[in-house]
Amino acid sequence: MSEFIDELLDDAAERMAKSVESTRNELATVRTGRASPHLLDRIQVDYYGTSTALNQLANVATTDARLLTVTPYDKGSIGAIEKAIQESDVGLTPNNDGNVIRLQVPELTEDRRKDMVKMVHGVAEEGKVAVRNIRRDVLGDLRDLKKEGDVGEDDERRGESALQERTDKAIAEIDTLVKGKEEEILTV
Repeated sequence: MSEFIDELLDDAAERMAKSVESTRNELATVRTGRASPHLLDRIQVDYYGTSTALNQLANVATTDARLLTVTPYDKGSIGAIEKAIQESDVGLTPNNDGNVIRLQVPELTEDRRKDMVKMVHGVAEEGKVAVRNIRRDVLGDLRDLKKEGDVGEDDERRGESALQERTDKAIAEIDTLVKGKEEEILTV
């Protein structure tokens, strides 16, 4: 294959890997029955008028299977952190003792577990759509190269085939992530 096609395929593989990694990070923030510091990764705190990530303002730790502790670096920010957690979609109620915020992670009900699984499938579908969009873009670039005469029809077909293999691999990786997360959610 030509170096043009190799460059396109390498770029596609890199972008697909980023999509898979983004999906992995998004799935890590989905609540399961266990406490995980990643549950609070998406929370933004209004810190002196600036939207700041919670993990930059405080140490988030798991003290046991059902308890998260948030220890602010600046004790003056504890109220803002508590408010941000309450307003977020994590569904946890903060308990503040003036120095540390404790978040009790309740046991998930069967209905809530099913809702979480649906949410995980939605996140996975977004990741798959991103991978497919990358494939679509690169296929268009391959066709443009053929139109311009930079590559032949055989090279274009080989490029399409290699691109499809990389797409299938990325989607299979996302499916594996979803399966693992689904088992984690459904395990009582």
